[in-house]
Amino acid sequence: MASRLLHRHIREQLKDLKEVTHESLVVGAIENAFQFMDEQMARERRGHQVEGGCCALVVVYLLGKVYVANAGDSRAIIVRNGEIIPMSREFTPETERRRLQLLGFLKPELLGGEFTHLEFPRRIQPKELGQRMLYRDQNMTGWAYKKIELEDLRFPLVCGEGKKARVMATIGVTRGLGDHNLKVCSSTLPIKPFLSCFPEVRVYDLTQYEHCPDDVLVLGTDGLWDVTSDCEVAATVDRVLSAYEPNDPSRYTALAQALVLGARGTPRDRGWRLPNNKLGSGDDISVFVIPLGGPGSYS
Repeated sequence: MASRLLHRHIREQLKDLKEVTHESLVVGAIENAFQFMDEQMARERRGHQVEGGCCALVVVYLLGKVYVANAGDSRAIIVRNGEIIPMSREFTPETERRRLQLLGFLKPELLGGEFTHLEFPRRIQPKELGQRMLYRDQNMTGWAYKKIELEDLRFPLVCGEGKKARVMATIGVTRGLGDHNLKVCSSTLPIKPFLSCFPEVRVYDLTQYEHCPDDVLVLGTDGLWDVTSDCEVAATVDRVLSAYEPNDPSRYTALAQALVLGARGTPRDRGWRLPNNKLGSGDDISVFVIPLGGPGSYS
């Protein structure tokens, strides 16, 4: 639904701009479009039984600037003359811990008496009541000690690390579209209030640099980034594009395919493996490669 309609919402929002006097107006239009997409999903799920949710990573080119909007754990980077320029970041329970904890602190009713907004290094046991334990709240980047009280025995709002981090022990992504019906397992407690549909939008000015045909914008779902570093992507960009003539448009398709196949790995006795023998990605691997200089042009 998002892949069919989100770009239409963006187009409608941009049409409402009489003139673009500042890039913040474009950023606001894109942010609004994400919200309208999420609201449409909420309306239509009632009549069409639309369940689930998705991440969204969008690129808009307008008046010499590239706008990259991300809500979820997909990511985008620019590889320019071998340099890596991050154009997004992942939104996970770890990266958004303080936003989630602040919401839980301000609206404790959203926690349903089942969760605590505080974070502890591990799950608190009943026998530890009255003892001192490290903790952190929505205002803290470091850790401090507190005396364990009865409400600290509740499950933490944010738990786990890395790919195992979860909000309310359920979902590992904190921004995206949909998921209006998502509930805590074995509970009626809704998770949607903690999930934001608003993207982070980063802007790249194409006019500030002379781009060559090897300069590209790479978009990938988490299936790519889970097993491939930014530097490995940049190395693949250099290796694949250097094997093609600069004016051969198929070079960018070949690059996208190489990135997907590299993240998937090759079949071996114990599953799909990468060259370092680690497991290949078991997640969705979708990749777009967008040339910034155009085939065969240095502009």
